[in-house]
Amino acid sequence: MGRVMRDDTRKMDLIARARQGDRQALGELLEAYRDGLHRLAARRLDERVAVRVDASDLIQMTFLEAQRNLAQFQGEDEPAWRAWLEGILGHNVANAVRDHARLLKRDVRREQSMDDSHGAASPLKRELDGDDSSPSQRVMRGEEADRLLRALESLPPEQRLAVRLRHLEGWQLLEIAEHMGRTAAATAGLIKRGLQTLRRRMRED
Repeated sequence: MGRVMRDDTRKMDLIARARQGDRQALGELLEAYRDGLHRLAARRLDERVAVRVDASDLIQMTFLEAQRNLAQFQGEDEPAWRAWLEGILGHNVANAVRDHARLLKRDVRREQSMDDSHGAASPLKRELDGDDSSPSQRVMRGEEADRLLRALESLPPEQRLAVRLRHLEGWQLLEIAEHMGRTAAATAGLIKRGLQTLRRRMRED
């Protein structure tokens, strides 16, 4: 009991410091809840949804929203803070489930694959090839798909999500912006930076 009280007291101190603008305290505070939120997200995600959405991405989005909207937290104790974080996570999980259901209704022809069964390079691969005529004329083999997947996984979470939705799932820019709670311009910037990083890492690999 004493240990729990000390832990709660420490977290309340971090909350107070974070409200005063201490970013290091906010980062430490959020990390203290990562494991618990990850377990909660994993329980709430249907197995079919989990194929598309990684719980870690939802946690990262939750932390980013908490950082941006810290002023909206009006609680006075640790349980209120935990409930606030879980509420943000719950909203993100609900969006992920909703978007998964919407994707299932899409025409299968709009579902873009990393490894096109007809032998043509995927839209993302063509986008990364840009004006390089030689690579863009090659068939995308399994080895290339693996390299692209590794490079994609190395992107920052928000860039990875934006690029995946745009170039693998075929979402429109405004759909992605709404899903991520960003403006269309900010979302376009995420996608652009993500593609630039992918090009660089694919060339380095």
